[in-house]
Amino acid sequence: MGDGVAERIKVSLSYARGPQAGVVSDSGSDAIGEAAGGGLPILRVMDVEAGTTIGQAIEMSGILQEAPEINLVTMPVGIYGKKKTLDTVLQPRDRIEIYRPLIADPKDARRRRAKRDSAA
Repeated sequence: MGDGVAERIKVSLSYARGPQAGVVSDSGSDAIGEAAGGGLPILRVMDVEAGTTIGQAIEMSGILQEAPEINLVTMPVGIYGKKKTLDTVLQPRDRIEIYRPLIADPKDARRRRAKRDSAA
């Protein structure tokens, strides 16, 4: 752009809090977090400069302060379900996702359900 104004792009960021991250309401009760099996998801829509990386956008979003359990060294990130690195440059309308570790092995959970259902 010739006018010296940096181009801005719109991106979104999502993180689903785990069961250990209960949500505390204004009344001091965390029943909302318990009922949902964990905290409510964190969703952000942001305008960032073109050329911004995933890591920069995460820092700018403030999510690391809101969800201190996020560890970008150990938790992978991605865009629309595909793993990416923190230095990946964002494109317009990208959805950044921060992935948390699984709390149960999907194969074991499926076996337990099948065993339970066959016994019923």
